[in-house]
Parts: sequence; C-alpha cells; structure tokens
Amino acid sequence: MDNLLEIRDLHAGIEGKEILHGINLTIKPGEVHAVMGPNGAGKSTLSAVLAGRPDYSVTGGSITFSGQDLLAMSPEERSWAGIFLSFQYPIEIPGVSITSFMKAAVNARRKAKGEPEMAPAQFLKLLKEKMAFVKMKGEFAKREVNVGFSGGEKKRNEIFQMAMLDPVFSILDETDSGLDVDALKIVADGVNAMRSPEKSAIIITHYKHLLELVTPDVVHVLKDGKIIATGGMELADKIENQGFDSING
Repeated sequence: MDNLLEIRDLHAGIEGKEILHGINLTIKPGEVHAVMGPNGAGKSTLSAVLAGRPDYSVTGGSITFSGQDLLAMSPEERSWAGIFLSFQYPIEIPGVSITSFMKAAVNARRKAKGEPEMAPAQFLKLLKEKMAFVKMKGEFAKREVNVGFSGGEKKRNEIFQMAMLDPVFSILDETDSGLDVDALKIVADGVNAMRSPEKSAIIITHYKHLLELVTPDVVHVLKDGKIIATGGMELADKIENQGFDSING
C-alpha cells in the first residue's frame, strides 16, 4: 500500500526560531493518527506547516502527499488536492455568509479537478444534508462565517465544512478544546463518518477524550519538537493517568 503522507526529518519554525527538530511520520490511506503533546511541543506548528501557512518556514526535511512534494504546493493547491485543516481558533469572516463561503470553496475544488460548478439545487441539498448531520440550525446558513459564534459553534462549523468538502486528508488541530460533551460527540461523529479505506486524518490534541470516541490507529507523542513515542491507545491512557512526563523518548 502506498503511503498517503510521508514526513521525513522535518525541521521547521517561525520568526527564525526552530520548533520542530526532525519529525518523521508516515500515514497510510485509511489511517487516523493522533498527535498528543503538552503546550509548546510543536503540535500546532506541525499542522501549520502541513497546511502551508506562509509565516512558518521549513528549514530541512521533506513532506510527500500522494506522491507529490507538499512543500512545493501553495495552500490553495493543498486544499484542491484534498487536504483540510480544522483550526484551533477558527477565524471570523465578516460580510461573507456560510452559504456563499461554502459554495465558493466547493466549486473551487471542483474547478481544480476539471469538474463543472455544482448546480444550485444540488448544492443546497448537500448543504442541508451536512448541516443536519452536525445539528446546525437552518438559519446558520445565512450567518456570516463564525461572526458572533460561540466557541462550540465555531468548532461545529469546522466539522460542517469538513463534511461539505469531503477531504482525502483532514488535520484537526485541537478541535476538541473547550467543547462540551455534546459538541465533542459531533466532532467525533464527523471524523468517524469520514473514515474510509481512502481517507486519513491527524487529530492533534492534549487529551484522550476525543480519542475515546474516534479510536485512532496510531498515537504519537510530540515533545520538544520531536516525536518521542509511537504506539496505540495505551499511550493516551498513560498520559491521562501519569502526565506527559511519564513518556520518555
């Protein structure tokens, strides 16, 4: 089986400060990996580099996605290739409705694939179906993207966007932070619904609560910019009971 994502000896940082000190990570199609680590470990830097945020710089190593050089692709090209990032802190977009935003995003990806724009009736049917799936009320479709949303509503909107775009590879950057039990279950249901032999995901988190609902195939522990341990849910259990200091590289 070919690998979907291959990270080799990745060194990266921001504003001249190196944060990742040689990350190695391989994800096959159909796998869900969890990356756990304390604050400042480099988890969000990893997600930012994968998504192509321009304020982060890669100083060494390589990332291959579906056989392509990911680092040579723009953020837009990464999205068109099927990569989705759920932000830790979703941004507000005043003046742009959720419906308009999603229509532009869906059709941009279709255009990149050489497909025609989605017919209005087909798009509205998809919109209603995915909003119902994440238990978003119909009036949300008219609201400006994340403007005036609670923290939980923003995260729910992220999962709605993921469901609409149907990505090949999803990066959930602490999507579970600050969520109540019901919202956490919606996030988990969204991830589980996307699971298939072709699709993969990285879940970046401090805690094991979401992992109990999703059950990743592999758990990695990231500390001080390096992956110091790789295993299964036993790692998450040990962290929950004994803290990150109990994991030694």
